[in-house]
Amino acid sequence: MSKQMPPAHPFDDDKLHEECGIFGVIGLTDAANFVALGLHALQHRGQEAGGIVCHHPEHGFNSARRFGYVRDNFTKQSLMETLPGPLSIGHVRYSTAGGKAPVIRDVQPFFGEFSMGGAAIAHNGNITNADALRRELIERGSIFQSNSDSECIIHLMARSLQRTIPERMEDALRRVEGAFSVVAMTRTKLIGVRDPLGVRPLVLGQVGDGWVLSSETCALDIIGAQFVREIAPGEMVVITDKGVESHYPFRPQPARFCIFEHVYFSRPDSIIGGRSVYETRRQIGIELAREAPVEADLVCPVPDSGTPAAIGFSHESGIPYAMGIIRNQYMGRTFIEPTEQIRNMGVRLKLNVNRALIKGKRVILVDDSVVRGTTSRKIKEMILDAGAKEVHFRIASPPTAWPCFYGVDTPNREKLLAATMSEEEMRDHLAVDSLKFISLDGLYRAVGEAKGRDKACPQYCDACFSGEYPVTPSDMIEKGFELKAAE
Repeated sequence: MSKQMPPAHPFDDDKLHEECGIFGVIGLTDAANFVALGLHALQHRGQEAGGIVCHHPEHGFNSARRFGYVRDNFTKQSLMETLPGPLSIGHVRYSTAGGKAPVIRDVQPFFGEFSMGGAAIAHNGNITNADALRRELIERGSIFQSNSDSECIIHLMARSLQRTIPERMEDALRRVEGAFSVVAMTRTKLIGVRDPLGVRPLVLGQVGDGWVLSSETCALDIIGAQFVREIAPGEMVVITDKGVESHYPFRPQPARFCIFEHVYFSRPDSIIGGRSVYETRRQIGIELAREAPVEADLVCPVPDSGTPAAIGFSHESGIPYAMGIIRNQYMGRTFIEPTEQIRNMGVRLKLNVNRALIKGKRVILVDDSVVRGTTSRKIKEMILDAGAKEVHFRIASPPTAWPCFYGVDTPNREKLLAATMSEEEMRDHLAVDSLKFISLDGLYRAVGEAKGRDKACPQYCDACFSGEYPVTPSDMIEKGFELKAAE
């Protein structure tokens, strides 16, 4: 019997959520245990549910899917004993079905039986033509078991005329539009694929005689695996006991990695493109201090995602860094079923102001982003209630004015504060002494592009800031979404 997750805390509701984390292992005894550890390290990428599929030569395929945190489910010996074998993949997720209660059948990985044997697949990203594909497949007789766009890949594989499962996967993914990183498994193979633009991350690691695929390098660290390399945009790797084979089934295109991975999604102890995520975020704070200086007494992060940028801002500005806001580390999505009285306490359940430090001070608050602005207003009120003299917001990303259709849970455009207000209007709405966002050029400089953003050929996917979508969101346009007018 499935249980439903309690509602997200109001603090979480005002953040962009990366939808998924994926992890796979081949060549290690009890591989599912390593997958569970990897998913635990990727928990920040999806806290609603998780799943693991494994294969054992004698026992075949087995799977487990559960709501909630990895630590609450996949650390139980009684469950892990049902997942034997040297080959396993796993997935953690947030859902994209806005407002709909989660259902267990949507939890990945998905499994299918083909004429040449079984296969399981887990996907991070979003298929932007999934509605059209689903209609076509249903009209041709496919029966869907979930609401997930990822299931389209399984049905496309089933209808492919290619001989092997990797070839069928190539065939299926050529029909897919959008952003995707995929881990998949057969009885003897671990497979990893990135979309041609490389929007979502995927890395390769090695531990002993085994191989690992992961969304981030931090999950390699937890199992003692060595980072080998990133899977290249448009690359498919097929891993067996004989080693790693590399294929390039898609037409080459300029890479457009998601720049928000640098700002917020990835863990700060991960490495992206050879760069420390922590160091990049610290550099964002340095650029922000250069672009938007202000006289103040303290630089305080909005924990935890604003911390590296606040450190950089403090270093560049010379204004002391201080922990003016303290986060309750034990306040999670599974805290309690909130009563209306408790819900009205808002972010105070998760954040508290260090009153002795703040009183009488001019405070710079550094946060990673402003989405709806609801949390920013509540934090500002808490700071003023604690006796702050002034409150200045500095935001470590440009204004989020456009929704993401590539695997990020974003509100409708009309609910994004920056879509309807100028920076000055947002300052008035938040009722703060000043509000400044890093520029898009400043963000590009922080991630290593010395000259800023090349407007003729952007090096990253920055659609949530610029409104320039590298892959046309076909399904959303069909539903009435209007793209940015050509300048």
